[in-house]
Amino acid sequence: MNDAAPEEERLLDEAIDLMISHQGDPDNAGIIDRIMAWRAVSDDHERVWNRVAKIHGASGRILSEKKRIERRDALKTSRRNFMIGAAATVGAGATAYLFGPGLLLEARADYLTGKGEFRRIELADGSVAVLGPQSALAVDFGEQQRAIRLLAGMTFLWVAPLPGAPLSVMAGPLRAASSSGAFDISSDGDYVTVGVDDGRVNLSSQRRQFSGDEELWQGDWLSFDASSGAIGRGRRERDMIGSWRDNLIIAENEPVSALALRIGRWIPGRIVIADPFIGSRYVSGVFDLDRPFSALEAAVHPANAKVRRISSLLTIVSPV
Repeated sequence: MNDAAPEEERLLDEAIDLMISHQGDPDNAGIIDRIMAWRAVSDDHERVWNRVAKIHGASGRILSEKKRIERRDALKTSRRNFMIGAAATVGAGATAYLFGPGLLLEARADYLTGKGEFRRIELADGSVAVLGPQSALAVDFGEQQRAIRLLAGMTFLWVAPLPGAPLSVMAGPLRAASSSGAFDISSDGDYVTVGVDDGRVNLSSQRRQFSGDEELWQGDWLSFDASSGAIGRGRRERDMIGSWRDNLIIAENEPVSALALRIGRWIPGRIVIADPFIGSRYVSGVFDLDRPFSALEAAVHPANAKVRRISSLLTIVSPV
C-alpha cells in the first residue's frame, strides 16, 4: 500500500477543517494559534496549508498577522461558499487537487466506476468481476499468471478454473488467491475485507500480523486493519457475502473511517471526518444504501458524531 496517499488525505482533511473553523470566526485568536501551530509541525503541513489557502483565494500570510479586520468580510464565508468558491476561483486545477485521488485512480486503472455505479466485467480468462461504486481495478493477465490489483472500493469475482494459474487479487497489504469459486474483496483506506461465497481463498501478506497463509472457505470472512494490525474473522450466510451488490453493507466491528469511505461510494462529493477520534471508533451494524445519508448517520452515531451536508461537493462528519 502507498502510505503517502493516506497521509496526504489526512493532512488535507485537517487543513480544510482548520480553514472552515477560521472562516466561521476569523478574529478568534485561539483558532489562529491552532492554525499556526499546525502549520509549524512539518514542511508537509505548511505545503498542504498553502495549497488549501491558495484554492480558497486566501493568502497564507493573512494568518500570521493579527490585524486582519479589513479582510474579514472577504474571508468570512460559509462552509458552502468555501467549497463552491474553491472550484470557481481556480477551476479544474483546484477541483483536481481536492479530488485528485480519483484522477490518480483513473490513470492506473483498467476498469473504473463512479459514485453509485456498478459494472460487470468479463475478464480475458473467462472470470467475471462485478465492480462496486467508486471502485478501480488494474488487470495483469499472462500465460502463467492472473493478477488483479484492487486499487479502491470493492469487487465480487467468479473465478474461472485454470490449472496452475490461480487468480490473485492484491488489495492493500493482502493478497487473495483462488483457483475457482467466488469471493468478495473490498479495500477502504487501510481496511481490507474478504468473504468467500464458494470454493477456497488463500490469503497472504508481508505484514508481520500474518505469520503464514490464511485459508478461507465458503461462508468465511476476514478483515484486516493495516493501521492497527487488527484481524477480524467470522462466518455469515452465503447470500450475505458481497451484500453491497444489493445496496446493503454489513459491518462487524469496523472502524468508522473505513465504513464512511464505503458508504460514501454511494454519496456524491467528498466526505471529511473532522475529528480523527471519530474515525478510529469501531462500530457494527447493517446499513441500507438505498438511503445512503441515513446509513452514514447511523454509522457515525455510535461515535457521538453528526453528519452535515455542506454542499453537493462536501459532507462533514463532526462531533455532536
